[in-house]
Amino acid sequence: MLERIFLELGPWSWMVLGFVLLALEIVVPGVFLLWIGIAALLTGTLSLQLWDWASWTWHVQVLVFLLLALVSAYVGKRISSSKDALSDQPLLNRRSEQLLGRTATLAEPITEGRGRIQLGDTLWRVSGPDLPVGARVRVVKVADSDLELVVEQV
Repeated sequence: MLERIFLELGPWSWMVLGFVLLALEIVVPGVFLLWIGIAALLTGTLSLQLWDWASWTWHVQVLVFLLLALVSAYVGKRISSSKDALSDQPLLNRRSEQLLGRTATLAEPITEGRGRIQLGDTLWRVSGPDLPVGARVRVVKVADSDLELVVEQV
């Protein structure tokens, strides 16, 4: 049945498939059908040019479609990943890194290299030189665990 439809539509079958996939892209969440639809449209364009060629059988067309689908998916991945790299707020979900350079007053003394400061409504563990309660400190580094800030006296 599918082969009969394919033969009746001729090279336009790939175009129809491409437009159906692009229409489904609007309905189905995600971006995966876009690249497959583009591959089908490209295969249809090739089919319009090569339809009378004896070697342009449906087997070859399917292989070309699969190859173009892989290439278009790869190109699409490259395009979307380059867009994600640039952000107007690169520290949005990195709360501790947002605190670099801020000054605060010690809420608990730093003894044996450990203490606490209050920034906003959060009490942060800090490490640095021993200092008394009330000393002004500046956040200079975020420790590897992201749960502790390194401070120096202001």
